[in-house]
Amino acid sequence: MRRSYLFLPGNQPTMLQNGAVLPADVLIFDLEDSVAPTEKDAARELVASALRSVDYGERVLAVRINDLEKPYVKKDLETVVTAGAHSVMVPKVTGARTIQHVAVMLDLIEEEYDIEKGRTKIIALIETALGIEHAFDAATSSQRVEALALGGEDLCADLGCPRTKEGTEILYSRSRLLIAARAAGIEAVDTPFTDARDEDGCYADTVFARSLGFDGKLSISPHHLRPIHRAFMPSQETVAFALEVIEAMEMAKRERRGAVSLRGKMIDLPVVRQAAKTLELARASGMTLPEKEGTPS
Repeated sequence: MRRSYLFLPGNQPTMLQNGAVLPADVLIFDLEDSVAPTEKDAARELVASALRSVDYGERVLAVRINDLEKPYVKKDLETVVTAGAHSVMVPKVTGARTIQHVAVMLDLIEEEYDIEKGRTKIIALIETALGIEHAFDAATSSQRVEALALGGEDLCADLGCPRTKEGTEILYSRSRLLIAARAAGIEAVDTPFTDARDEDGCYADTVFARSLGFDGKLSISPHHLRPIHRAFMPSQETVAFALEVIEAMEMAKRERRGAVSLRGKMIDLPVVRQAAKTLELARASGMTLPEKEGTPS
């Protein structure tokens, strides 16, 4: 379950070590914005060393590489892919061409180092108006793309509008990115809440993002992990209904019935999928579920 995506500066060894005990679902080792040009090479090696030597458990390990306009990209990719990164976050994605460029380099690296083809996934970070316009093209340009993520700060700078805690200025962009991700069948990840001291604000912002349909949220502070996870925790009532949906589906299978009804309403596949996702969120949140609870095939 990928609710929280935490950025860790690639040039700070202590933070890279601490990632092993932080409760993030996804760790993003950052080689871009948080690293000065003079520290790029050192940060790249630090991240590679951490990927090889630190036990991060079940966390998904991603690396935000430098953007394609910079001369570091090829070395970034070769170093972190061979070190075992699960995904690379590609910044400043403006459409299919950006993703295809990275995908070709990943193909060559995996072939050269005898790594399973397609193992390394891509998270496309959308940070500009052009990127929003071409979000679906980016999402469907390679089978490696597993998520679209929104970078609200850079997007607002590109739009020429102030970034507010309320986020009304990026509502259209959030919705457009979410629809593109859903249409492509991949995950949608919301922009970070940038006030590290305001946990209540982060919680409210995440609740709103979840109400739109986002699967997870980027975070620039470990202090935001708890409110993000709390916002994605389903209510007891929602979990109870999800369990009813799964049980109704299993009963229909046992009785060889094609139609499934619950509380007088027909249950279709999207409802079943949503129920399964609810139960997955409940497990990730530490909620206790009945031992016989199952999931649809």
